[in-house]
Amino acid sequence: MRNFDYSRATSLEEAATLARRPGAMLLAGGTTLLDLAKCEVARPETVVDLTRLPGLNTITVGESGATIGALAPMSRVADDEGIRRHFPAIAESLLSAASAQLRNMATIGGNLLQRTRCPYFRDPAGFPACNKRAPGTGCSAIGGITRDHAVLGTSEHCIALYPGDLAVALTALGATVQTNMRAVPIEEFFLTPGETPERETVLEPGEIITAVAVPATPLAPNSTYLKVRDRQSYEFAAASAAVGIEIDPDGVTIRDIRIALGGVATKPWRAIAVEDALRGRILDEATIREASMAAIDGAQFHGGNAYKIELAPRVVARAILKAGGIQ
Repeated sequence: MRNFDYSRATSLEEAATLARRPGAMLLAGGTTLLDLAKCEVARPETVVDLTRLPGLNTITVGESGATIGALAPMSRVADDEGIRRHFPAIAESLLSAASAQLRNMATIGGNLLQRTRCPYFRDPAGFPACNKRAPGTGCSAIGGITRDHAVLGTSEHCIALYPGDLAVALTALGATVQTNMRAVPIEEFFLTPGETPERETVLEPGEIITAVAVPATPLAPNSTYLKVRDRQSYEFAAASAAVGIEIDPDGVTIRDIRIALGGVATKPWRAIAVEDALRGRILDEATIREASMAAIDGAQFHGGNAYKIELAPRVVARAILKAGGIQ
């Protein structure tokens, strides 16, 4: 690990000024930054400590929705009674992420900004070619071992997966990311790699996440997050799905539904084609399984990750059935 300067910000304005310094990186829970510094992917010139900023760790749940401070620990958000009751997909996604120890340290803002688990990205010594880490050097993953890489949203420059769980639930619930500069719908917050895989979000220098706002829609209380992984403890998703559903008073017709996928794409992935296929349809297993096949429209596999194309629609279908109370 390299030497770096350390600054503890006492206000959001001071933090933003410090964050504009060349080579500055932000510290909240530190669970991702420490990992990346150890493997020489992160080489901060200055670490800007946000942990003492006031007012960024609160959780409020009201009639219009929830506002979750960026510095709120994952475990506290997952245990919040209002979140569990009115936005169960958020609590379920947080509880399925990381270990209990990490959830006690990691923050909501930091969780959204966690970097890919691509082993080529995290091994600069072994694999110098990585467009996400060093633009223009190439992509070692393409043609390599790809079991945990993306099948949706990829480009010829990068096939690295977005690994998070929370952002998938927030995408299904139509959340907004609030910063010290603006409010960004979460679907616009994350970027696909295209020709610039090194840029993963729309955040600008000096821009800091302050909170996440989640609207109180009719489908939010009937939401769920389903994660399929190689083992139940501390593992990233092979495929996951978050679903929020609203049923007509007849009890069987889908009035509205929002679906997002994780573990299969370069960013949290909205399954709009599945949603469109299900609105106004009867909630039954055959209909759901047929519509869920559209979840992987446009998918492209690279060797070892072909199984995700078969797995993802099954996970989506199971999540819809669960949210709809069928399973």
